[in-house]
Amino acid sequence: MLDGLRVRPGGRYIDATVGGGGHAAGILAASSPDGRLLGLDRDPAAVETARVRLAPYAERAVLVHGSFTRLAEIACACHFVPADGVLFDLGLSSLQLADSARGFAFMTDGPLDMRFDPTAGGPTAADLVNELPAEELAALLYRYGEERWSRRIAQAIVAARPLQTTKELAAVVERAVGRRGRIHPATRTFQALRIAVNDELAALEAALPQAVEVLAPGGRLAVISFHSVEDRLVKRFMRRASRDCICPPEAPICTCDHRATLRLITRRPVRPTAEEVAANPRARSARLRVAERR
Repeated sequence: MLDGLRVRPGGRYIDATVGGGGHAAGILAASSPDGRLLGLDRDPAAVETARVRLAPYAERAVLVHGSFTRLAEIACACHFVPADGVLFDLGLSSLQLADSARGFAFMTDGPLDMRFDPTAGGPTAADLVNELPAEELAALLYRYGEERWSRRIAQAIVAARPLQTTKELAAVVERAVGRRGRIHPATRTFQALRIAVNDELAALEAALPQAVEVLAPGGRLAVISFHSVEDRLVKRFMRRASRDCICPPEAPICTCDHRATLRLITRRPVRPTAEEVAANPRARSARLRVAERR
């Protein structure tokens, strides 16, 4: 990530998903002595955790509780435009997984919440699980979780309603499809519900163009994703933004007037090494893509 963003002393960087502040601390250390970082997160608990971790960097770190759907607005208000780099580390943080009260994990019992920002209201995972018709629930599991057994799982969930806790839901999924391999059968179901609850794909689609907008020429955009649904969205965006023409191949002449705003740095995603996965098993599915502002 640090190499991809080409972090340098004195640079201005935006961590759009600051989480516990790990990447932010790395960027601030690499940009010493005078680099600055703006960290955003939808999760108010994450912002407070990052604030403690980044306290040694004092005024070099600016932290804001807010969604990256407002990235350009927040960056302008905090005087981080133009930025030298923007980072998205998508998905869950270890802190969120470890807190059973948040409802993200199925290995411990907790309420079916899954909201990144509980203060913002909106539907919880329990609302979706207990209220959606079987057809809509199956479509949600297939679209966001790429769950091949989506219909069977949706029917099992509807038959078992009401469901209120993570372990109840995980047990229903396991009974419906059984155990296959090392990955828990409820993994994709929980992924799909979390994405739907937080409208993550729409948020990412709204944020990526804003990231390009706030970057200085030569500034870098880096995105770490953890499953193919997100990665495909990022890949399509970067490829489209790196082309001068997006007309259909059969068009005799260009009529789109599209001009490339990015240059691809990584043609293929960067994946963790075997050593990194051994040290941090949660990194096994990580994919990093990087592009540069023209």
